[in-house]
Parts: sequence; structure tokens; C-alpha cells
Amino acid sequence: MKCPDCGYDDSRVIDSRPTENKIRRRRECLKCSERFTTYEIIEDMPVMVVKKDNTIEPFDSQKLIDRVLRATIKRPVKLKTVESMVENIQTDFKNRLQREVSSEKIGEIVLRKLKDIDHVAYVRFASVYREFDDVESFIKIISELSSELEKTP
Repeated sequence: MKCPDCGYDDSRVIDSRPTENKIRRRRECLKCSERFTTYEIIEDMPVMVVKKDNTIEPFDSQKLIDRVLRATIKRPVKLKTVESMVENIQTDFKNRLQREVSSEKIGEIVLRKLKDIDHVAYVRFASVYREFDDVESFIKIISELSSELEKTP
């Protein structure tokens, strides 16, 4: 950081404090000992969702929470659990530096996580996500789930 007083290129950080989407730093110039404040803005890389029709829109965590909550209606699943699941999904994409993610991939991740949370919500979400249009689709997913549960001790 350049000193605003003398223009020297080097300074030391005296104090750092996080604020909303910024980091406030008190600095001291190593040449003239002038103290000054700088702000670092945390750059937020939005995750973009590529939909089935190839349109692209920003990842909307509230939209995903709403969709998952529809599957968990009258089930013993807490809102906090759903919010945490969606936050973990979004954080995982950001940590992998994935700027674009297909809606299919998001749906599959949600299905995997819902299977561990609540089986009925899993089947409900799968029926909408995979667009079940006959009874055989329900029977197939329920029998797959049953066989997985039998294998698990």
C-alpha cells in the first residue's frame, strides 16, 4: 500500500477488522510513520446455473431452499437442516471455483443429500426433479431405495 502522505510503497498492518463484505486495516508507513486506513473489498464470485434450456441465471439459494421445503412438507425436517444443506452446496461450488453449474448437477447433489436426511422427501423431490409421469417410476425409485436400506446395517 502506498502511503497517502509520502507515497512510500511499504507499510505494516497495525490492526485488521472484518466488516460487512470488507476488511478494514489500519496501516503505518515504514518511512514516515504516518498512519492511515485502507479497506479491502471481498470479491464475491457468483455461481451461475445453466438450466435445461441453456439459459443462465445466478444461483439463488432461497429458490433452492423453497423447492426442497416443498418436498419436506409435513416431514420431521427442520428448516435449519435444509438451509445448511443448501449453504454447503453453494459453498462447495465456490470453493471449487466453479462459476457455472448445470441445474441437473445441482438436482443430483440435492437428491444425494436428501436421501441421507429423509427418504420420503427424497422420493418427493425425485418425482418432481426427474419428472415422473407414471406409477412405475415411483415403484422403481422406492424399490431402489428399499434395496439400499436393506444393504445398510
